[in-house]
Amino acid sequence: MNQYADLLIIGAGPAGMAAALAAAPSGARIVMLDDNPLPGGQIWRDGPQASVPDQARRLRERLASYSNIHHHPGTRVIANPAPKQLLVEDDENGWLIRYDKLILCTGARELLLPFPGWTLPGVTGAGGLQALIKAGLPVQNERVVIAGSGPLLLASAATAKKHGAKVMRIAEQASLAAVAGFATQLPRWPGKFLQSFSLFDRQYRTASHVLAALGSERLEGVRLQHNGKIVEVECDRLACGFGLIPNTQLGQALGCAVEKQALSVDAWQASSRADHFAAGECTGFGGSELALVEGSIAGHAAVGDSQAARRWWPQRARWQGFAKVLNQAFALDPRLKSLARPDTLVCRCEDVPYAVLAGHADWREAKLASRCGMGACQGRVCGGATQHLFGWQPSAPRPPYSPARIETLMSLDDTPPA
Repeated sequence: MNQYADLLIIGAGPAGMAAALAAAPSGARIVMLDDNPLPGGQIWRDGPQASVPDQARRLRERLASYSNIHHHPGTRVIANPAPKQLLVEDDENGWLIRYDKLILCTGARELLLPFPGWTLPGVTGAGGLQALIKAGLPVQNERVVIAGSGPLLLASAATAKKHGAKVMRIAEQASLAAVAGFATQLPRWPGKFLQSFSLFDRQYRTASHVLAALGSERLEGVRLQHNGKIVEVECDRLACGFGLIPNTQLGQALGCAVEKQALSVDAWQASSRADHFAAGECTGFGGSELALVEGSIAGHAAVGDSQAARRWWPQRARWQGFAKVLNQAFALDPRLKSLARPDTLVCRCEDVPYAVLAGHADWREAKLASRCGMGACQGRVCGGATQHLFGWQPSAPRPPYSPARIETLMSLDDTPPA
């Protein structure tokens, strides 16, 4: 099976949904791929225990109303065998998609920093805990500690509490002055200001970060540093996330430039490669509101409606202002780079400890010498960690970009180039 798209959109989170809806009235044939079962991305992730907001439901309904939008859920990009051509795969088939224009809406993932005990059962990312609960993980009466940085900690805590968990501590590494400064600016964005009241938790502590997860066979507690003092808290789960990092791998593989760890775009959300756009958190973290606006600009621009795209510029500037304030307030303390001990695993897939990596000059050298980044996650976890710890820039991925069936890969030999 081969397919053609006037506009191909990778990712069906807020940015991807907005891009498709902006482009749809043009009549262009739009194909939207996403690895989740339903549109919404990680922020509006569905599941047996998920509470999907009305805004996401309305966007889904609008997408379904357009006959020229073709959504492929549970679909992954495997390779790019020729210019403007992708090999993709779902649970049943693999096929080639040729396209004229492409919008990358590949989102972001959690930054997970290694610390002693972080590989114990019971330790997850903060967003990871949210996703697990939405998918059906029972947390009733479990004692939970959430640590790291950013508003995601409060959102994760709220999800856990809603499903019966006992949140013992929310440890925010940013200082009280930084968080207070952020809070005083929230009235500039009234929706965010009101949301902050609903997420407030009396267990929230600033200037507090994880030192170690405690336990032998499984997590039993966590050691924290709070205002210079060491405290230990017994818990059944530790959810730890240090912010988000853009998913740039596919963009890099397609030849799009990266700047400040994000895909570089111009005022029209166009990347450095002609006919390739990017929107949402793959261009930098700023929340769902910014992602929706950027997606709308990219969608209009991709179908040539520059006037409609330009109308969204003031909204983008407004939410870029929020993103700047947010990212400044929750900038990571340099002390977090010293959490790992020499024997702390950095690459969990290949069991590579910190001491083995510390002597290398860059990502490629470390990868060749230690197999760091060559395991199942293909550097998605340890790549971000080593970038933060050592300043290394992971290289662009090579195909296949995701695990693929042999039949899918073999189809490349039988298909002439576009």
